[in-house]
Amino acid sequence: MTSLASTTVPRRPVPAVPRPGDRLQGAHWLRGLRETYFAEVTADLTRPLCVGLYVLVDDGQDPATRLATAHGLAAAQGWAVSFRTFDRTGPTDPATRPQLARACHAVTHGEINGIVIASRTDISPYDDHYEATLRRLRTHGGFLAPALPETAT
Repeated sequence: MTSLASTTVPRRPVPAVPRPGDRLQGAHWLRGLRETYFAEVTADLTRPLCVGLYVLVDDGQDPATRLATAHGLAAAQGWAVSFRTFDRTGPTDPATRPQLARACHAVTHGEINGIVIASRTDISPYDDHYEATLRRLRTHGGFLAPALPETAT
C-alpha cells in the first residue's frame, strides 16, 4: 500500500508575508513569490517555453530599449518569443492597459507560458498591483519574468 505522502509532489513554500510599509522586504517577498510560481508553472513542462515581451513607457517614449532588456532575458534563457508589445500609458493601473491585457489573454489561452518584462515598473511600483498580476498569471498557468530584480526600476 502506497502512502499518500509518497505520491504527492512536494511544493516550494510560499514566502512569509512582509510587514506593511517595508519596501525592500516587500520587494524580496515578491521576488520569492514570483520564483515560487515560476518553479510551479514550469516544473512539468517538456517543451521549450514560449513568452511574450511587454513593457510600459510614457507617451512619446521609444520602447526599444526596454524591449531589448526584456528580450535579453528571454534570449539568455532560451525562451521563444511569440510577440513584443508595449503600452504608452505611463504609470497607470495595470487593469487599464490594453497591451498588458493582450499579453495576459495570451497566457490565459495557452498561447504563451509567460510574460517577460524589463522591470517590475512595467507592471506597477505598487506591491499590491504587482502581486495581483503574479497571482492572476499563476492562476492561469503562467508566469511573470522581469529582466531586472524587483528592487530595480
